[in-house]
Amino acid sequence: MNSNPGSRVSVIIPAFNEVESIGHVVAEMPWHLIAECLVADNGSADGTGAAAEAAGARVVSSPKGYGMACQAGSQAARPESTVLVYMDGDGSDVIANLPLLVDPILNGEADFVLGTRIKGKREPGSMLPSQLFAAHLVGLLLRFLQGVRYTDMGPFRAIRRSALEQMDMSELTYGWNLEMQIKAAQHHLRIREIPVDYRRRIGGTSKVSGDFKASFKAAVRILEVLFRVGLTKKKPSPGT
Repeated sequence: MNSNPGSRVSVIIPAFNEVESIGHVVAEMPWHLIAECLVADNGSADGTGAAAEAAGARVVSSPKGYGMACQAGSQAARPESTVLVYMDGDGSDVIANLPLLVDPILNGEADFVLGTRIKGKREPGSMLPSQLFAAHLVGLLLRFLQGVRYTDMGPFRAIRRSALEQMDMSELTYGWNLEMQIKAAQHHLRIREIPVDYRRRIGGTSKVSGDFKASFKAAVRILEVLFRVGLTKKKPSPGT
């Protein structure tokens, strides 16, 4: 039996047209701490998949949709992986912070660990004022709707695989991260928020905040998920 904790960790990166950055992101992986790096190529037309594979990732194809890519990566992860880590492929997440997310799960202290950029060290310009406002607003609403305290909806996160499988995730687009956070509270998971570093993207344009149209579409979808999923009652506490 492999006693290396890293043999139980799969890193999943949903990626759509990130050829300028994905090779750098994969090359930065701390391979001694993980079992694999999976890139879920979300219908890219710029060679993202080939660049990821050349850098050492295992590439799986996914239908378009951020949530679809996250689901595809989750389902393709090695059976031995008990912890799934998610991050973006644009170079903004700092993989050196990986132990902060996975150690509480591997040590049996948490089921879901969210990396919060709001409380971490952010490179100037890495987050727009609209993103900061959205994080605070959603955090306030979730405290009211679900009684859980979140400060961010950042992509860099880790979850116990068995916990994710209980959630019946259904969101196919950019509301996937928020759906996970809401359902983590509804399923009474042991949740932690850990400050993480955050950088400006290496290249390309954000699919969420790159222009007004993209930002508006993402905001509408996130609000739809917030009220559709967030208004659902919590499941009974274990043992009640």
